Amino acid sequence: MTKTRPAPDPSASSLLVWYDRHHRTLPWRLSPADLAEGQRPDPYHVWLSEIMLQQTTVGAVKAYFEKFLTLWPTLADLASAPEEDILKAWAGLGYYSRARNLKKCADHVVLHHNGRFPETAKALKELPGIGDYTSAAIAAIAFDEPVAVVDGNIERITARLYRLQEVLPKAKKEIKAKVAELTPSERPGDFAQAMMDLGASLCSPKKPACALCPFSGACLAERAGDQESYPRKAPKKAKPTRYGAAFLIRRNSDQALWLRKRPGKGLLASMSEVPGSDWSGKSAENFDLTTALDHAPEGLDFHKLDGQVIHTFTHFHLVLDVYEAISKEAAPTDIGWWSSAQELANEALPTVFRKVLALGEKAEEERRERQAK
Repeated sequence: MTKTRPAPDPSASSLLVWYDRHHRTLPWRLSPADLAEGQRPDPYHVWLSEIMLQQTTVGAVKAYFEKFLTLWPTLADLASAPEEDILKAWAGLGYYSRARNLKKCADHVVLHHNGRFPETAKALKELPGIGDYTSAAIAAIAFDEPVAVVDGNIERITARLYRLQEVLPKAKKEIKAKVAELTPSERPGDFAQAMMDLGASLCSPKKPACALCPFSGACLAERAGDQESYPRKAPKKAKPTRYGAAFLIRRNSDQALWLRKRPGKGLLASMSEVPGSDWSGKSAENFDLTTALDHAPEGLDFHKLDGQVIHTFTHFHLVLDVYEAISKEAAPTDIGWWSSAQELANEALPTVFRKVLALGEKAEEERRERQAK
């Protein structure tokens, strides 16, 4: 009787050989060759990139990372910057609490650690805005601590390697334990980044390229042929949809827009916005004109623009009707400021309000086209 042979154990060495050949070139990363020559990662670069990469794609982060280094080349430079300037530079990257935590963390490291990041995951986790994943990633990549680094890509790889049946998020504890077993004492930072690169390339959510994977033959899900069913996930809850209105106010003389600052706490705290209603409407119908204008600045003649702004936040979808009015030189309220077309690009406007502005610009272009006929 022929016995089924057990799967070979996955090893860090096979992954590192693959990484040496196929690693991604990223502006915040030193290559294996750089490290072999004795160069060391800049902890400031590692920290900054890891905060930016939380819930954001590598493609979106590259330009922001380079812009931040141009504006604030060192941690001390960032700590000395006003929070408002950091929020402006961050605008469009989303999850704005991360930008506020950048400032808090930079201030804390300068004040309490002489401008140098702690070198262990445990100490790093005590800093503002740094949790389990980020502390482990910085410790491994910047300081060679052999600690388990687990992000979404690594969860997927590990769940497939061991064909873990537990459903996320309950499986996180077992996944972390497996990653800790795999993490080598030498080159732990390269190992963590190799796992990230593997998940971003070969071990994709759909149609993974298993034949090219360095773990091929050792992966239990590959052997079973059910890779795409891992990691196991609980069904997602449907996101609610909220409704509201946004009010574009243009100055007659130069088409500058009236902006105001959001409250210092809550969603999109301290960011810039156009005036608007609360986002509490729960009806499936569009925001009613009469109800909307109850929230508009007084003394202006608003008209509704065609179309809507649709935006998705982490916990809900948002649908906004947009209204526009032309104002004379006088400010429509005591709270806010006029922002010219040249200044708008540098305002701390979140993406949802950039969409509002885009709808207004589209309406303006259509008006000019009608007038030209």
